[in-house]
Amino acid sequence: MTSSNQAEEHLHNHHSSHVHNEASLRKIVNRLSRIEGHVRGIKTMVQESRPCPEVLIQIAAVRGAVDRVARMILDEHLSECITRAAQEGNIETEIEELKSALDRFII
Repeated sequence: MTSSNQAEEHLHNHHSSHVHNEASLRKIVNRLSRIEGHVRGIKTMVQESRPCPEVLIQIAAVRGAVDRVARMILDEHLSECITRAAQEGNIETEIEELKSALDRFII
């Protein structure tokens, strides 16, 4: 499987693979890359003993960015995976997996 295929396909707990919208995946991966860079910047700030309020503001920005990516992933899941599961007749399994993931995500 090529790296592009790996980015487009993932497995759920019930092991049915499926492909997501390539443009959506590209947006998600790009945002995650920006978040990764932002976190590295925060690490540098800490190593340079920057003022705590500045560091905390940057951490808050990363938290917001992570929440926005999570929302993008949820939107993609609802529009692609849940819809497909309903068409294929395995909506209950997909909903249970989503509930389980949301239980871990929402504190």
